[in-house]
Amino acid sequence: MSIAVVRVDDRLIHGQVVVGWGQPLGLGFIALVDDKVRGSGWEQDLYRMGVPPGMEAIFASVDEAARRYDDWVKDPRVGLLLVADVDTITALIAKIPRLRRVTLGGIHHKPGRAERLRYVYLTDEELGTLRALVRQGVEVVAQDVPTARAVPLGEFAP
Repeated sequence: MSIAVVRVDDRLIHGQVVVGWGQPLGLGFIALVDDKVRGSGWEQDLYRMGVPPGMEAIFASVDEAARRYDDWVKDPRVGLLLVADVDTITALIAKIPRLRRVTLGGIHHKPGRAERLRYVYLTDEELGTLRALVRQGVEVVAQDVPTARAVPLGEFAP
C-alpha cells in the first residue's frame, strides 16, 4: 500500500496512535524512527506491548529509515511513519526528500515551548524549523485524530 501518515508525536506508540489512527486507517505496521529507541531493546519491548496483534512495530534509526523507506512504501500493508520530535523529522526529510507531508500530533508542553494548538506546543526554534520545511515545499499540518481537520502550519503559527 504505502505510508499513509508521517506523524510527529512525542509519546510515540500509544493509544491514540494505535486506536485513533491505526484502526481507521487499517494500519499493518508502524515504523518508529528514533535513534535512541533503535538502540534500546527494553524500550522497543515496551512500545511493542502497545501494538495489537496484526500490526507490526518496526524500529529504525534515521539512517536505517532512509535505507528502508522505499521498502515500506512498497509494503502491501498500510503504514505509519512515526517520530518523536521536529529534529528527527527534519533529519529524515534531509535523507528522504520525497517526504512531502508531515502531520504534527501530540507535541506536549516543556520549558520553552508555547501552545500553538491544544495538542501542539513548539519552541520558537522548532517553529522556525517547520517554517523552513514549508518553504522547501513540505506540507506541515497538525491533526490529532484522522477525523479532525488537518490544520496547516500557517493557520496555527502564522
